[in-house]
Amino acid sequence: MADLQRILILCKTYPSPSSKYAETSCVAGMTEEGRMVRLYPVPFRLVSDEQQFRKWQWIEARIEASYNDRRAESHRIFVDTIQCDAEPLKAGKDGWPHRMKLLAKLEMFEDFASIEAARQARGTTLALLRPSRILGLDIKAVRNPDWTDDEKAKLLHLQQQGGLFDDTDEGKQIRMLEKLPFDFHYRYECQVDGQPVAYKHKLVDWEVGALYRRLRREYGAGGWEKPFRDKYERELPSRDLLLLLGTIHRFPDQWLAVSVICPPMPLPEDQNQRKLF
Repeated sequence: MADLQRILILCKTYPSPSSKYAETSCVAGMTEEGRMVRLYPVPFRLVSDEQQFRKWQWIEARIEASYNDRRAESHRIFVDTIQCDAEPLKAGKDGWPHRMKLLAKLEMFEDFASIEAARQARGTTLALLRPSRILGLDIKAVRNPDWTDDEKAKLLHLQQQGGLFDDTDEGKQIRMLEKLPFDFHYRYECQVDGQPVAYKHKLVDWEVGALYRRLRREYGAGGWEKPFRDKYERELPSRDLLLLLGTIHRFPDQWLAVSVICPPMPLPEDQNQRKLF
């Protein structure tokens, strides 16, 4: 049975083609009580403007446990019921303490192996991780930089049916979703019994794709990588970086980094932020 829930959005993944919904994103967030939820499918670029939401924005919507995804956090969202708060939660020195108090309701892991153990023991498939150090970013060209014919058909079929948008409303026609020609993986360390252990996970959040596309437009094929690396190898790791990890539905033992959360590093004289966890 569907329940009305208030949910703080913590991530949106980069969209992918869907035979039923044209394109979908996986959305993750937390309830007011501190329960992790995964919302899928969300045809984000296709929903009305007033129902589109951003990271750190509270929404209210009817959701129900997913009938075809047995992961405990997974829920179907009734898109037509989405009501968004006017603005996302503020950042900055005044806003981040409030954000962190909300995140303190969630379990924080210090090592990825503990997350995998939680998955095996109690079915955890969404988890916050604080790595001890970011080692670097791997950027690798994908094997097929363009959508296949089947994927293109999925992306276009709702528009071709003419039932999603009014054909006279040109402003509501969406462009073909751009496929990212690169995969991005974070390499990081966790401290385990005083020893560093290295891991690597693919970054799939919307922000990664949006940054690549913006920098590619600004700097071209030969210039985007340096500012991209500056962001993910220097700027974000200089903060109190957290990774939100989630499993893949079809491959339950495989994890992705679905969001990067970067509060400011607490000052030496004010460790309250870390004590929240």
